[in-house]
Parts: sequence; structure tokens; C-alpha cells
Amino acid sequence: MNIKNYILIIIYCFGASSFAQDTIFLAKPEKIQAKDSLRVKITELKDAVLNDTNQLNEPAVLSENEVVVSDQGIAKDIPEATLIDSLWLQEIYNSPLYDTNQYVIDDTTLVDVQLDELPTELLKERLRVLDNETPFNVEYNKSLENLIKAYLKRRKNSYGTLMSRAQFYFPMFEEQLDRYDIPLEIKYLAIVESALKPRAKSRVGATGLWQFMYQTGKQFDLNVNSYVDERQDPLKATEAACKYLTALYRTFGDWDLALAAYNSGPGNVNKAIRRAGGKRNYWNIRQFLPRETAGYLPAFYATLYIMKHADDHGIVAKKAYINKFETDTIHIKKQLTFEQINKFLDVDIEMLQFLNPQYKLDIIPYRKDKNYYVRLPLYNVGQYISNEKELYAFVDAEEAKREKQLPQYIESNDRIRYKVRNGDYLGKIANKFGVSVSSLKRWNGLRSNSLKIGQRLTIYPRKSTSTVASKKPKNQTKKPLPKGEFTTYTVKSGDSLWTISKKFSNVSVQNLKDWNDIWSVKTLKPGMKLKIFKS
Repeated sequence: MNIKNYILIIIYCFGASSFAQDTIFLAKPEKIQAKDSLRVKITELKDAVLNDTNQLNEPAVLSENEVVVSDQGIAKDIPEATLIDSLWLQEIYNSPLYDTNQYVIDDTTLVDVQLDELPTELLKERLRVLDNETPFNVEYNKSLENLIKAYLKRRKNSYGTLMSRAQFYFPMFEEQLDRYDIPLEIKYLAIVESALKPRAKSRVGATGLWQFMYQTGKQFDLNVNSYVDERQDPLKATEAACKYLTALYRTFGDWDLALAAYNSGPGNVNKAIRRAGGKRNYWNIRQFLPRETAGYLPAFYATLYIMKHADDHGIVAKKAYINKFETDTIHIKKQLTFEQINKFLDVDIEMLQFLNPQYKLDIIPYRKDKNYYVRLPLYNVGQYISNEKELYAFVDAEEAKREKQLPQYIESNDRIRYKVRNGDYLGKIANKFGVSVSSLKRWNGLRSNSLKIGQRLTIYPRKSTSTVASKKPKNQTKKPLPKGEFTTYTVKSGDSLWTISKKFSNVSVQNLKDWNDIWSVKTLKPGMKLKIFKS
């Protein structure tokens, strides 16, 4: 093959790669020796280029750090970088995952941050251990030291909350990372991406724990519609991230570069390799990366260090909302709303939202060709299975009632304008007026559960605001109170049984109900006194 034609083909392919963002070929995940494979392919490519070069009677040795120009004026590229283009074109990827969240600090602006609890020599030793234990280049430098110390000085309190969320999400991450033979430490990347908030959304629209853009999500079968955003589904988004990271590592053969490409796209990383003369160590190409990506890897390293040495810095995890092993999923057979599940199983809507963040309108749709599921605490899973027929009969009755009533309210124009107050949330307002959360959203064009104080809502009420809470079931008997000391908690505006239970160690929603003779979440009112037993 003529060298001119060979290079023109490469230039054409690389130019075409910018138009290939919507077309994906994903190789089946497998355990691969990427570095050895990369070395062999680089050798083969060098030989091919050298053979074509010899045909033109040009020098047989290419400089690794310079672009050589032939007599015909055709520039020769760096073989390693050319190979990366070729490999990436095989994957047919280009990532729009370029936005970063608040956890990425520009470490170049930090100047000699001091922290007495972490002397430089101690940090060097700890980073040396991390470097030996992981496939990342966790090398000491002054910029990384300043960043770690800045995080510990400015954000130390936030890590307790992150560790609390991690108790739920990390077991899920580790299972998928292990399945795809990806370093388990990459679980900390989700902290940098989203602070472990499954409904996190960046300023450019990247969404979920792993911050997928809309098109990239579609490429990995993360579907988005009016009811569901699978980028917010912890399980599906984690698997998609693993597939994407596997493809990046297959291309670059280096986890540091794979993570940089996850943030800014492989094209930007490969440009940095070219500008660095073919160097491939992240720290050597960092100055040529986009500014946000230049701070992305250090943010990951700093987070990795702090989470690994949390005990050494007195960071203690706050109480977890719930552990993953305390939950399970059930595939639904009919469309359900969180409000219906709340009424029938008496599980807090806040808990349902935490466990099922992918459902945008608090509605779980049903389609025969889709396996939509609901995740519930184990206690409620048992209730669901034991009363499944009754639950769906209840849903049918609810839907039949709504179909008759909604036109009546619209035709009669019997509506009110409600002003959102401090402590209000959609579930509270819906209960007050006897309507569903989904109806509130539909009437007011709401896409999320967020409300602002002073916001005006249109409501078609179905009962008087003076309607009393549900009556106590006839077969409900009061359980004997435990013996021992207890404290008294005064219910505040905006409180729910679930949020109250999280304020006390080893206290469940069911404990609160049993101790205070509460039979329905609607029984809870501001000013109410609750007994909280210590034993």
C-alpha cells in the first residue's frame, strides 16, 4: 500500500469519527490483556509504516517525539497515536461526557495548602501504598497534595454523608465492576461524577450517578421517556458505565487515560497524546487536556485517598437510609403510582423515591415488552407478594374513580390556587386535598418533585381540607410499649415517619408506628409528640 494512500485513509477515518457519535459497536466484555495487546499492535503498525516508508526510499526510523515530513510533503503521524485512532474507530465511540460536577476543583489555583494532621512525608507514603495496590498512577506531586488537603479542610463534613450513601450503592457498583473485570476503586468515580445522587443533573444535561448525556445513554440502551429516565436507574446506569469504561480501556490500555476519556471523550485525550509527542503517562499529557479534564483525575485520586483513609482523618459515616441487602425488587403487572403503593402498603413516598429514582413522575408504567420493577424494603416485599391480587384490585378501583371524577372537576372549573409554603412537598399537598401526586404534576406541568416557596399550584380538590385522617382499622391492636427510657420528639412541618426515623439510631418506621399507636402516615401532624425508645 502506498504510504500516501495509507495516511490519507487514516486522516479520512479520523475526520469521520466526529460524525460517529450516534453509532455504536460494543464488543462483548471479556478479560483482556490490553497492555500486551496494545504493544503487539503498535509493533505491527510501526512495521507496516516502515515498510511503506522504505518503498519511498525514506529513512527507516521514525522519531517517537517528532512528526517527520517526507519529500512529497506528507506528514507522518506518531504510530502510537495513530493506533489509538484506529482502535477507537473500531469501537465507534466518541463521548459527550465532558461536564464535571462541583467536586472537581482547579488544583492549579491552590497554593501550598497546610494541614497539620497530614505531613507531606506521611502523605507520600500513603500514596505510594495506593499506587502499589491499584492500576492507577497515584504518584505524589505538590498539586495533588494541595488538592487532598483542600478537600479535607473544606469538605470534610460532606464525606460522612457520602459514606452513608456509599453503604447502599457501593455493593451494587462492586458487583458490576467485578463482572466486567474493572478495578473496584472506580466505584469512587461516581462520587466525583454525581456525589452519589441518582437524580443529579449537570448544567449541560448529564444525568444520574454516572452522568450520561442523552445520546450516550441511548447508545447504551438507557431509555428516556415521559415516565422513566434509565440514566437515573442505579443498576442499569452502572452496567452502562462498565461497558463504556471497558471499551475505553480496550482502546487506551491504561486506566488513567480511560478515565480521562470518560470525562472529555477519547478524541481530546488522543490530541493530548499527540501534543505531548506520544507520551502516555497522564501526568505528562495533563497540560494538553481540556481544563476540566485536567482537574478530573486529581479529583478522583483525592477522593480515592480520602475514602481509603477516612478513619485516619476522623471521618465517620452517617447512618445509612437503608442497606441494599434490606431491599428487593418485584416486576409489576399493572401500572402503579407511588401514592397507591403508599396507601396500600403504608411505605413512605420518600423511601419509594430513594429506592426508585428512575421514575420521574412517581409512576411505574407497565408494558408487556418491558420489565419495569419496583424496589421495596424486604418487609414491604412480603406484604406485596402476599396481597398482590388485592393491591391490583385496589389500583383498579382507584383508577376507575379518577376517570369519573377528573372530567367533573375540569368541566365545573371547581379549582383552587394553592401557594406553596415552607415545609410543603407534593405528597403532603396531595394528601391535604385528597388528590394524587401524579395529578398535581399533570395539572401543573411539573417534571420533578421540586417545589419553591411561593410557587402557585392549580388543584382540583376532591375533599374538604378539614377532612380528618383515615380511621384506624378495626383489626388494628395496639402493641405493648417497650420498657426503659425514651425521649420525646415534636413533629415539625414537613416531617414524615421515614425522615424522623433517620434522625435516631436503630429506629425504624414500624417502631415509630408501634410506639405511638400510628396506623397511617396521614395520622402524623405538626406539633404531635412521639415517643422514641432508646432500647
